[in-house]
Amino acid sequence: MTLISDKDIARILFGTRTIALLGASDKAQRPSHGVMVFLLQHGYEVFPVNPELAGQTLLGQKVYASLAEIPVAIDMVDVFRNAVYLPGIVDEAIKVGARTLWTQLDVVNDSAAARAESAGMNVVMDRCPAIELPRLRAAGLLGGLR
Repeated sequence: MTLISDKDIARILFGTRTIALLGASDKAQRPSHGVMVFLLQHGYEVFPVNPELAGQTLLGQKVYASLAEIPVAIDMVDVFRNAVYLPGIVDEAIKVGARTLWTQLDVVNDSAAARAESAGMNVVMDRCPAIELPRLRAAGLLGGLR
């Protein structure tokens, strides 16, 4: 079962420092680009992941081809990929020891979520941190976070 309570989501956003953003785009009009800008502006350390852009720099951050290439521990994997790719993404996230799998709006795969949860990961599906963070702050659940 994915986490849906405001308190659980606030806890995750508060405790997260490093985020791997899968499906990062260099196109400013793409949602992943805007969310990456938002996360960086709010103090998160963001590692863009896109095999087609690997080795390049995006918004001042080195782009990686895969989660395994990121040189630090990842708190959250934020997924901007089609839900059909989630089983493989979950496998990678488990291997690198990510604490949270977060999937963006309309990215839902219940069996992949169940596997991530079985491995001890937090799972938030079909939500966007750029929407949730301001909403939860306005509700008084994030205090002075970012």
